[in-house]
Amino acid sequence: MGKLRLHNEDILVIGLGRFGGAVATELHRLGNRVTAVELDHELAESFLGRVGRIVQGDATSVTFMQELRPQEFSAAVLGVGSSVEASVLAAVNLIDAGCPKVWAKAVSPEHARILNRIGVQHVLSPEIESGQRLAHLIGGKLIDYIEFDDGFAIVKMLPPQEAIGFTLEQSQMRSKYGVTIVGVKSPGEDFTYARPDTKVHAGDTLIVSGPTTLIERMAARP
Repeated sequence: MGKLRLHNEDILVIGLGRFGGAVATELHRLGNRVTAVELDHELAESFLGRVGRIVQGDATSVTFMQELRPQEFSAAVLGVGSSVEASVLAAVNLIDAGCPKVWAKAVSPEHARILNRIGVQHVLSPEIESGQRLAHLIGGKLIDYIEFDDGFAIVKMLPPQEAIGFTLEQSQMRSKYGVTIVGVKSPGEDFTYARPDTKVHAGDTLIVSGPTTLIERMAARP
């Protein structure tokens, strides 16, 4: 997935719901020139002063979108999620108008597949991704979890029992599980990058990277 540049960009945000509103206000805070589009009058007014420019209008309208000239923005973020039809129509209007980069929120795998097929470059599924992340955290062994598109993950976790009291060279976690211990954080101390002679203690937090399936296997250990 590409990265949305965060400074001095002209960004169009369509839909000021929870997702779109959070994106618009944070982009504005980071110094971008944000134009936000919202159909609901009261919701649009609630963002006055919180983003650069607010336009009340219907992004599913071809005429409205042409007048907005999305091709002149660096990127557009489509936060419409309550209606799949409205999201798809707005995405088509953005693409047909020549917007150079479109990021869009999807509320289901089917919605995401449609957005991909009509040419949206970056499809986000925040509810699905947060649900998957929560499932990994509920067990209590993982403190934080980020998974990438290719089945690779970075996690923050408590050390397995077999690593406590040993250096990483002694415990051989990489050869046992096929994952990499990136760093170790001891309570009250700074984060340190892991070395073979790094010793792991019971209260430590590990930063681990590797294939998701292998990290899950390691996390299943006592």
